[in-house]
Amino acid sequence: MGTTGMTAVAYGEKNAQRIREVFSSSLVIAFFLGCLLIAFQKPLSVILLYIVGPDAAVRELALSYFGICIAGMPALLGTMVVSGWFIGMQSTFWPMVIAVGMNVLNILMSFLLVFPLNVGFEGVAYGTLTANYAGLAFSLLLARRLAPEGGLWSGWNRIFRVELLKRFFSVNSNIFLRSLCVMSVTLSVTAYGARLGSLTLASNAVIVQFFIFFSYFMDGYAFTGEALCGKYYGAGDVEGLKKTVRYLLRWSAGIAATFFLVYTVGWETVTSLLTDNVDVRNMVADYHVWIMLIPPFAVLAFIYDGFFIGITSTRPMLVATSIAVGVFFAVTLPAVNGLIEFNNDVLWGAFLGYLLVRGGILAWLWCRREKKRCF
Repeated sequence: MGTTGMTAVAYGEKNAQRIREVFSSSLVIAFFLGCLLIAFQKPLSVILLYIVGPDAAVRELALSYFGICIAGMPALLGTMVVSGWFIGMQSTFWPMVIAVGMNVLNILMSFLLVFPLNVGFEGVAYGTLTANYAGLAFSLLLARRLAPEGGLWSGWNRIFRVELLKRFFSVNSNIFLRSLCVMSVTLSVTAYGARLGSLTLASNAVIVQFFIFFSYFMDGYAFTGEALCGKYYGAGDVEGLKKTVRYLLRWSAGIAATFFLVYTVGWETVTSLLTDNVDVRNMVADYHVWIMLIPPFAVLAFIYDGFFIGITSTRPMLVATSIAVGVFFAVTLPAVNGLIEFNNDVLWGAFLGYLLVRGGILAWLWCRREKKRCF
């Protein structure tokens, strides 16, 4: 995300040297972080499994899957960097090609390893691992198509300039902490659902798919916001920036309204495509009102993230998310500890409330920024 914003601003400034520096620094740091995750995979797996708290059988499978997949973290983070750089360079076509290619390869390799080659459950993890490294190689080859004059690599002396690193970590540290906040909520939804029983856990996994499906569509508009807002911000075109925001808000409202309608009248059909288990379907039916509310409650959080990332102003994202996470845990922790009745309605109400608060605060901070003429 930070790579996208910084690249888009440099693109707007027509600064080829800065474009190279952002690409090179982001890639080196991504590889470094990926290697750190591999080095500390043991304590990471212990922490994550403690949070989720699966039963013994699931725990063993999770450890096996985690141990294989984490080996692909340098490649996965590197591919994310290149995709972010493409978006900052105003090209969303190639990130789509990379994402589709990686997913198709992942599916094919997983199927091949699990069934014809009889590798078993671990074959799915090896399929993902293969797709990650193939995706990185493919994305680096594609990046050469958009390379500025002078190529992609800026040289080691430029990568570690103090000014660049300070800006890089200023932008990305806020995003990193904000992402930790988001992950804490996502993990808690899974962990709390597990405490309510296996059937609730399975039903929540289906409901989460509705959220993820909506997020895929909204991510497209958020990425557009990152690219265009960054470009106009870097070029000093205030009117272009405001016009971009105005149109993207309208499109986002239209998408949210469309999904609200689809989820209102078609949630049963989608659920039947996601699971054939009758008990899971029946439990999803009990909570379908939360499915309907996902689009209107989540839309602002997605689109305003894109605006703030584009202009590389990431502190408001951290502030808004931190407050929203506080709201989530203010509702769920008393329930989990028995102070109030704990059920799935409380869990989903807290989750959607977190999304609404996060988006509302971001919208307020953006409007405040506009009034102060901070662009």
